[in-house]
Amino acid sequence: MDALRKARETEGTVDLAELIDAIPYAKFLGITVDQKGTEITTVLKFDQPLIGNPVLPALHGGVIGAFLETTAIIQLAYDAKGDALPKPVDITIDYLRSGKPVDTYARARVTKHGRRVANVQVEAWQDDRTKPIAAAHGHFLLAPPPEAGPSEA
Repeated sequence: MDALRKARETEGTVDLAELIDAIPYAKFLGITVDQKGTEITTVLKFDQPLIGNPVLPALHGGVIGAFLETTAIIQLAYDAKGDALPKPVDITIDYLRSGKPVDTYARARVTKHGRRVANVQVEAWQDDRTKPIAAAHGHFLLAPPPEAGPSEA
């Protein structure tokens, strides 16, 4: 993943917009990132094709699940030092309310960051952050850190 490799090589931070562009499904969903310092909020802009139940109307559950998973991956990619995106081992999603046809926001919190696996919790909300529409808890396999080259003596 070029965005991750470039950030590691320059010892800078990951360009999250470039990272989203490199994930085809995230780009298809229209996910964007709002970053203020180290605080990352992902935004799922409402679009009519995201509706799963046109009677209510409500966002498709798969779209919400993918949004939560993508948010976790973006947070881990921002925090990690590897060259590849973390891979989900398992993820549990709790659907708490119907997703209305409006913009949706999410934030992830890494609860454990080991050498190989990280645990992440994510919440998504719409109008009121204290009333989440969905929450997720996932375990992700982290890319191994790049091998250090031979040291010069």
